[in-house]
Amino acid sequence: MVEILAPAGNVDCALAAMNNGANAIYLGYSSFSARQSAENFDGEALRAITEKAHFLGVKTYVAMNTMIKDEELESFIKTLVSVWDMGVDAIIMQDALLGKAIHARYPDIVLHLSTQAGVCTLDGAKFAKECGFSRVILARETPLAEIKKIAAFIETEVFVQGALCTCFSGQCYFSSFAGGNSGNRGRCKQPCRKKYSYDRAGFEDKAYALSLSDLCVAEDIEKLVDAGVLSFKIEGRMRRAEYVAAAVRYYRILLDKTEGKQTALSDLKRAYNRGNYTKGLAFGQDKRFLSTAIQGHIGEKVGVVKVINGKFFVESQFRPKQGDAFKILRDGEEVGGATFSKIEGRGFVLFSKTRLKNGDGVFITTDTSVNERVLSAKRYGAIALKLYFAEGERARIECGDVCIQSNEPLQSAQSRPLTKEELTACFLKTDGLPVEITFDEIVLQGNIFIPKSALNALRRDFYEKLSQNIINYGRTQYEYEPFASPALVGINDKTAVIVSDFKGVVADIAIAKLDDFSVPLPESFTQGDFEKYLYYPAFLTEKDIERIDVLLQTYPIDGLYVENYGGIAFALSRDKKIFAGTGLNLLNAVSINELLKIENIVYYALSKEGNEKEQSGLKSDKSFVLASGDIKIMDLCYCPFGKTCVSCDKKRVYTLTDENGRTFPVRRYQAADGSCRFEVYNCASLVGKGVKGAGKLLELTLQEDKTSALEAKEDEDMQRSIYGKYTSGHAHRGVL
Repeated sequence: MVEILAPAGNVDCALAAMNNGANAIYLGYSSFSARQSAENFDGEALRAITEKAHFLGVKTYVAMNTMIKDEELESFIKTLVSVWDMGVDAIIMQDALLGKAIHARYPDIVLHLSTQAGVCTLDGAKFAKECGFSRVILARETPLAEIKKIAAFIETEVFVQGALCTCFSGQCYFSSFAGGNSGNRGRCKQPCRKKYSYDRAGFEDKAYALSLSDLCVAEDIEKLVDAGVLSFKIEGRMRRAEYVAAAVRYYRILLDKTEGKQTALSDLKRAYNRGNYTKGLAFGQDKRFLSTAIQGHIGEKVGVVKVINGKFFVESQFRPKQGDAFKILRDGEEVGGATFSKIEGRGFVLFSKTRLKNGDGVFITTDTSVNERVLSAKRYGAIALKLYFAEGERARIECGDVCIQSNEPLQSAQSRPLTKEELTACFLKTDGLPVEITFDEIVLQGNIFIPKSALNALRRDFYEKLSQNIINYGRTQYEYEPFASPALVGINDKTAVIVSDFKGVVADIAIAKLDDFSVPLPESFTQGDFEKYLYYPAFLTEKDIERIDVLLQTYPIDGLYVENYGGIAFALSRDKKIFAGTGLNLLNAVSINELLKIENIVYYALSKEGNEKEQSGLKSDKSFVLASGDIKIMDLCYCPFGKTCVSCDKKRVYTLTDENGRTFPVRRYQAADGSCRFEVYNCASLVGKGVKGAGKLLELTLQEDKTSALEAKEDEDMQRSIYGKYTSGHAHRGVL
């Protein structure tokens, strides 16, 4: 059975999801959630909503999918065990290596690997399964053909609705380096939703250049069903209950093939619609993928403005009411808002502080009637009881395996005995549980006296036991046990450099980042006097993997510098050395020790979001720290120019400029299938000497004078002179 999985940022959203037909909900705990700005749940609220969900046959998944620092390990694992013991059905994690250690200690805890882990290939899915994860939540960029292969191997969850991150998940450091708020830690400030311009003809004007439309797979969900996907995920833990309700209702209708899909889609657009929706990258980049002109909810178009005697009239069959709100678009761009004033003739009149013009598009963004309708749905579970009340015997209430009895035998009534109507009326009160009660059997024998208070107490005890059973039936309860990780020892004095052109490069380790997957590797790399590693990006497709295979067979390459878990599985299958890159976001000893157990791991780079103290505690003879040079802050797996290939100048590096005049280099490279991908770099280069005792990793992909940059690795003043615009990154403060 396939699953509609809905977001629950708060209790209202959880109830809206369940009442409209969700099979499962996912929510954040009060700590370690990748949506720290959502209301999230504490222990009491989590247990209560899990109880309600289970009575309705709905599963609950808790997102604890942030990057975990060494100092947080004890608290994280204690919290995870506690959350599991509250009865949830699975826990979502970002760190596969930490998950592996947790699975070994607590094998019955069900783990789902977060989209933040960036699984987009079968190799990534294989690694997840080896680490003990029962499900992978795929990267939104995963092509349909790859989804099908992964779904045949492991339980698979795919996003079908909601906001899209412009950067490949788990690899975004824009918010982190722009303002110290880490997306990997659940505190993203969404700089990608701001205005920027490019130094390319036709893209010089400020626009929402990095903002993507909302995803709406819609009826193409059948293709995902045919591909074997089990769970269809709706994004939106920051959104309102009416959006959750409308989204679940729409996909319930599509999957059940019932009537009303057009009305349901209209309701969904009115609840939240950024950019009139895109099908997403699973089906290829479409014309609506980018939402450069409009940021935020635009609703659904209901008419156009006619200015009549100074009034803003809209001819429309739609009849709004007080409380409805509208957004006005002119030539595709937002010019203001409006509210309902009155019904008039064959339409209605709007009030707006903005001077509207004839032909302006009118889009409803708050439809109070729709909100009331989608939130009015109610759903109940079915519970059948057996009641045995016999004079002189202990009362007994049964439901399946659950049974309770009164403490004392039932006494004989001196006057008015208990009636069947009173008995059933009592047990029809469900104490807030979302259930409808039926009675398989009611046995009432003799003239029975039982105080009303005692009968009510018996009912409460029964429903409490029933709740305990439905939450914890057949599951292992765990106690926290401390993790003892082997000490990380040794010193690494090597220098590793990431570049595309190796002329003038003198280093211990060279990591080749390709500008074009289809061309031969440069001789400056293949014949250089250093260890040779090929850069394995976080996102790649089957054709890219095939090309990497050819390069490994053609050239004397020692190993792979991998930016995701799939790269580890791939390298192992080819018996190549593995340099675990910064993209794995390593920042705790348990994960690193799990990594070092893997055959062929020779080096690892610590997360670039760690500060000097945090990184120093995790160094060893295999460790590296990004010390200086370029700071890659985003991977774009799409064309930011809307695939306008005919007019494209195909520069290697573009410049993205924000409203404050800061400039961010954007490197273009060509994938194996000929398509372009892009990397966004920080507006300032990294200056520093790294961490004493750890190897120095330098990213010099954008630097023309690589020789000088390498010579300056121990001289920060010289680095400042070379880079011009510079930062110490997170060396001193790190991220929260």
